[in-house]
Amino acid sequence: MGQTGKRLFQYAMLYKKPIIGALVLLLLAVCAELAGPFIAKRMIDQNILGIEKSWYEVAADEPYAVSYKDKWYKREDHFAAGEARGAEVHLLQAGRKFYWYEGTLPAVEGVRKVADGQMTVTDKTTGENAAFPVALISAKELYQFYKPEIPSLMKLAGLYVGLLVLGAVFTYGQRLLLQTSANRIVRRMRNDVFAHTQRLPVNYFDTLAAGQVVSRITNDTEAIRELYVAVLANFFSAIVYMTAIYGALFLLDPRLALFALPLVPILLVWINLYRRFAARYNRIIRTKLSEINAMINESIQGMAIIQAFRRQKETFKEFDELNEHYFTYQNKLLSLNSITSHNLVNVVRNIIFLIVIWFFWGDWFGAAIGVGVLYAFVDLMNRMFQPIVGVVNQLSNLETARVSAERVFTLMDQPGVEVEPGMMERYKGEVKFDNVSFAYKKDEYVLKNISFTARQGDTVALVGHTGSGKSSIMNLLFRFYDSNEGSIIIDGKDVLDIPKQHLRQHMGIVLQDPFLFTGTIASNISLNNPEISRERVEQALRDVGAYDMFAQLPGGIDAEVIEKGSTLSAGQRQLISFARALAYDPAILILDEATASIDTETEAIIQEALDVLKKGRTTFVIAHRLSTIRQANQILVLDRGRIVERGNHDELMDHRGKYFAMYQLQQGSAVTAS
Repeated sequence: MGQTGKRLFQYAMLYKKPIIGALVLLLLAVCAELAGPFIAKRMIDQNILGIEKSWYEVAADEPYAVSYKDKWYKREDHFAAGEARGAEVHLLQAGRKFYWYEGTLPAVEGVRKVADGQMTVTDKTTGENAAFPVALISAKELYQFYKPEIPSLMKLAGLYVGLLVLGAVFTYGQRLLLQTSANRIVRRMRNDVFAHTQRLPVNYFDTLAAGQVVSRITNDTEAIRELYVAVLANFFSAIVYMTAIYGALFLLDPRLALFALPLVPILLVWINLYRRFAARYNRIIRTKLSEINAMINESIQGMAIIQAFRRQKETFKEFDELNEHYFTYQNKLLSLNSITSHNLVNVVRNIIFLIVIWFFWGDWFGAAIGVGVLYAFVDLMNRMFQPIVGVVNQLSNLETARVSAERVFTLMDQPGVEVEPGMMERYKGEVKFDNVSFAYKKDEYVLKNISFTARQGDTVALVGHTGSGKSSIMNLLFRFYDSNEGSIIIDGKDVLDIPKQHLRQHMGIVLQDPFLFTGTIASNISLNNPEISRERVEQALRDVGAYDMFAQLPGGIDAEVIEKGSTLSAGQRQLISFARALAYDPAILILDEATASIDTETEAIIQEALDVLKKGRTTFVIAHRLSTIRQANQILVLDRGRIVERGNHDELMDHRGKYFAMYQLQQGSAVTAS
């Protein structure tokens, strides 16, 4: 996975202790589970099929001895070294019945048949026959020979169940630790991504829809969580299982183990082929999901416009096209998953079983491989295919997580501005633009050779037609963007030498369309800054003449504000935004079309407050309504990115240039409207 995998690993290492603990528990669970086939093999070969081992007559009743026709017999594996043994006898199975035979068995091994008290054994390879007299044993008599093995069978069965319970406990602990760690990792990653969005420059969001950013912070990080929970557990357990089972198979019988060896290269080829196709599908799917989120977000934001202009059908058609594209690639990925699903794993497993059973049935392995060994092989192979199925089923999640991680890390790799610690003393607010030129896009300059000086306490008004560059000057002053040429000086210091956070600390802004956060009126003014006291909030509202207005609302200034303040009037939202700027006591105050959406009565209230608030504070006013800037110390008239006129209101009116024409036009419009 390259660089992406390395960074995912680094996040995992932040919580390495619980993850390592989970993997240790998983290892213990695997060990507990893998002990089962060996216990079952012992129960079959030793306690059940062991009845066909040689039995010897003993003198009297003793441990493990069995009474049969007034004599006592004990199985060969229960004799102590050097212990005396009597006559040899055997219990032999033919079909579903057992027969008694006294003496040493012939060396022939093969198919057994009984007729007229004679058992005939036919060697499959040589065809050689051996016949000897036998006597049928009843079920009750047979049970006596099994009876000594029952305590051992019960102990082994208890051990088997105990290991299953222990494995379940280990698995529970492993999943709990791993899922908790995964949630912590994703919480940390989500915090990091969101924090990084706060450091990104404003121009980054000019080209990326809000819904796409939201998708990366929510959907993509959630997909990564599955990587740490399901994918990590399945792949790690598969490695442990397969390594342990291969070892167990070679201990059991190297010939049988050879049948399982091709599984590893088959699985590796499988994974590579899957990833080649799935990666492309997942990239398209994640991209389309982001576009869908972006469109939903945009549609909700502009629902009033959509309904007012009856664009519901067209909007739905656009959404349906996106959704259909997403659906198409989801189906392609689904088809790929179906082709490479666990059904194919089962086919491979069954082919291996058929080959082994065919070899066993044909006696290719000889007497070395008995039923117990065969059972253990089948059990071990079934256990091996469980993690293989887990790996195959998680391939989709692996690719989804990998593509999602790429998208998240691409966002995090965008150059941002680190938050500078500490505070900056409040500067005076003397601003100088020295031959500043700026372009949003290469060589498409929106500001050309802008030069002016604003002294402390001055009010500088920027006027001009739409697109003349007024807002661009403010963007440069706030350092949302940096100029291509020239310099901007505040109190004799280049803004490029001042950290952005420190620079903005003593600036306040009121936008034409103020943004309000979900909360209360008071919290929207203080922005939950502990340095902004309740008294300061109330004083800011009084200064803009809005305290009495909001005090009459249910809850007063603690009245709830829903998203974007949609329950408040445009004037009320603007007053809150204005009070917010004043509460922070800025050295530089920027009013960007601040009175454009305010009624005449509210505007009069703000104008009265401004006369007091401008003292000791440099104020920049961007206004289309020229009547609001008659008292400005300096008015800059912009046209196509250049300052074409400058001076106060009276000077510009006497000049009878562009400003004069604009003012006369507005006054004429006002008279006509009245």
